[in-house]
Amino acid sequence: MLSFARLILMGVLLMANLSISAAQTESIVLGMGCFWGAEKRMSEIPGVIDVESGYAGGDLDEPGYRDILLHEKLLQLGISRKKNHAEVIKVTFDPAKVDLETVLIKFWESHNPTQGDRQGNDVGSNYRSAVYYSDDAQHALAIATRDRYQQALDAAGLPEITTEIAPLRNYVKAEEYHQDYLKKHPKGYCGLGGTGVAYPGGHSETTAKSESQLDVASLDRDRQLIVFEAKECEFCRLFRQEILNQWNAEVPIVTTLETQPPADWQLEKPLFATPTIVLFEKGREVSRYTGYNGDQARFWKWLGFRLLTPEQRKIAYEQGTERAFTGSHLDEKRPGRFVDPVTGATLFKANTKFNSGTGWPSFFAPVEGAVTLHEDNSHGMHRIEVRSASSGIHLGHVFNDGPPPTHKRYCINGNVLKFVPDEAP
Repeated sequence: MLSFARLILMGVLLMANLSISAAQTESIVLGMGCFWGAEKRMSEIPGVIDVESGYAGGDLDEPGYRDILLHEKLLQLGISRKKNHAEVIKVTFDPAKVDLETVLIKFWESHNPTQGDRQGNDVGSNYRSAVYYSDDAQHALAIATRDRYQQALDAAGLPEITTEIAPLRNYVKAEEYHQDYLKKHPKGYCGLGGTGVAYPGGHSETTAKSESQLDVASLDRDRQLIVFEAKECEFCRLFRQEILNQWNAEVPIVTTLETQPPADWQLEKPLFATPTIVLFEKGREVSRYTGYNGDQARFWKWLGFRLLTPEQRKIAYEQGTERAFTGSHLDEKRPGRFVDPVTGATLFKANTKFNSGTGWPSFFAPVEGAVTLHEDNSHGMHRIEVRSASSGIHLGHVFNDGPPPTHKRYCINGNVLKFVPDEAP
């Protein structure tokens, strides 16, 4: 049996080892929009020990996910002035294996720090870009790397960085179902997209590897888009800025600086320009889009012809109409949203849907900016056509016989809508 003195000594040694272990790690809290994608990106850095999703930087007392979403609505309505928490990640790393500068370079390159209270399609102060530091050294390096990266953004013609850099306060670990979310749900939503601008002085080894070499295990062999890029490619940067940074389409997409696909995947012919966007199905090229000059409509039409069924294409691109009471979603009543089947952009919220008795899904209002209206004098009638603002596909028509508060009836072909139910709490 161990003596009491020896037990005390073992306890002291154990506490000393724990203190040494803690001293060998460093943590910093970063906001990059939705923490699901941020957690995945930062965990890829060799030397990072743990990445934890959480909330920080606001005035709320121990908030949860639902509390933060509700508070953001109160802010938008002018009901509250309390600062909201941001979705953040706590990055813990071993300074002997990776330094803080490398972590911050990955942070700047892995999201768009110029967007203010949003990140891609995620809008709100809870999605702001942020660096929450723990000491003066972290503060100084955050400022220095920000200013250095701003030089590269200026050269690329991009706006000022809006990232909040402030002392860490009120950090709360997020709910367990948010932790390692994309490991649990490999095809889950990740709204993260960088600017496509490299940090000055060249990529770190970690960043270069993640951008140029494809991780075959993370690709969807059934259907996958791969964007083949080149360094110092202005059109590649334009494609990232106008398309990739807002990507919400169902088909997964990745970028690479490689000129060949992954092993066992096949191109139909060699690449000759960048960017080239290639659609693979079952590991084989089925279509490609070569070059990009800012013609978003042309790109989405190319993709739409690959993703939509013949019936959907007739409606989307030939202004066809499904027969009454035959289309999809007519009886859909669950909470959620109706999205563009090509881009994934939200068109209508479920709470604006009503039963018009006409045989087509009807809504009294679209999401702001989601649709465009056009004069339609076809078939001897004068009507107002409704198109998707993101992809330009034909959706239906709008009439002035809807319910309050708008008195509009957006009569939409259900077969060119995709329904996304709200996530269960």
